[in-house]
Amino acid sequence: MYPILLYFSPTGRKFCVFIQRGMLGLHAAVAVARGRETEVLVIESCPTFGTGTSSRSSEVIHAGIYYPPNSLKARFCVRGRELLYNYCKEHEIPHKQIGKLIVATGSSEIPKLTGLMNRGTENGVDGLRLIEGHEVMSLEPELQCMKALWSPVSGIVDTHSLMLSLVGEAESHGTTFSYNSTVIGGHLEENQMCLHISQSEALENWDGSSPLCPELILLPKLVVNSAGLSAPLLAKLFNGIDSGSIPSSYYARGCYFSLSNTKVPPFKHLIYPIPEDGGLGVHVTLDLNGQVKFGPDVEWIHGVDNISSFLNKYDYSVCPNRVKKFYPEIRKYYPALKDESLEPGYAGIRPKLSGPKQASVDFLIQFILASNNSVPKGVCYLGLLVKGVTCCLLVFEHRLFLGF
Repeated sequence: MYPILLYFSPTGRKFCVFIQRGMLGLHAAVAVARGRETEVLVIESCPTFGTGTSSRSSEVIHAGIYYPPNSLKARFCVRGRELLYNYCKEHEIPHKQIGKLIVATGSSEIPKLTGLMNRGTENGVDGLRLIEGHEVMSLEPELQCMKALWSPVSGIVDTHSLMLSLVGEAESHGTTFSYNSTVIGGHLEENQMCLHISQSEALENWDGSSPLCPELILLPKLVVNSAGLSAPLLAKLFNGIDSGSIPSSYYARGCYFSLSNTKVPPFKHLIYPIPEDGGLGVHVTLDLNGQVKFGPDVEWIHGVDNISSFLNKYDYSVCPNRVKKFYPEIRKYYPALKDESLEPGYAGIRPKLSGPKQASVDFLIQFILASNNSVPKGVCYLGLLVKGVTCCLLVFEHRLFLGF
């Protein structure tokens, strides 16, 4: 059934394989590669690193305000933010702690704003305070609201520079990157995890239903599934693992529009409305050059096929007509927005563990145990990419109880 060609570490060192698509997998690989006893291989189905969610985010460093106390989302954002700022300073990654305003544009939203402040404070977010509309205007003259929650620790980062730094650090510790290689499944054989690998180009003409035959089988000590959008699907393709333990996955596509024809940016800080179903609302983000972007909106995607998932062939185009919904949402807090001033930017897809109208679900880190063995043979990260940039330097502090 399986090809004879197998690979395991010939050096006698621990052999760890990361199935990655972005920020989380990169730093986790760095963390493990720092151990001299470990040989690390990163498998990436695309021609280069970080072409999925990590490169299509708002590039925001989140404070950890929105999430239930003691949840992984809250803890990872608060601690991850601290680590990320320190890493950026140490490695000279372009970033800026510009602060964020969450705004209430109507009286009915003020209690929600107060609730967010209480939750953020309980989560350990420093410096939060409620400010009145007139004080908001002294910070942002173009902004209209009744009240706002000020978060001074929020910021922005150049995600490409961050990923480039992580790749360089991983390679300096001996990590091998295998691009254009796709993990198409695997199986658990007693105490051994077996990974099925194929060249990405071999999947281009796959009909999506016929059995896939791997070209190579890897025999690592540990497999880390940090494949982002394709992580849930891939987890279900491992024979010998209870697929019922893998939660349902949902995908929210979001578009961004850029503000054009303006010499001076109207805002200096991040501006967020009250959160909506499936997202944080159409908000204002800035890049390090001062370019203003609005987004993302929420468009639930159904029926993601295997080829799109394996090869990151999602539809990332921005439909110009979607801008019609942006203008009224933005004008709730930025009434001076001119007609025809928004132009299509880019789109991203957010992996989620809860769907439309469902309560938000926490991040999930699953450990796969071999039979009669308490040492994990696999780790699967699900739903983390929503805040993956902020959390990327924290998640693999858990390597200590993986034996690495």
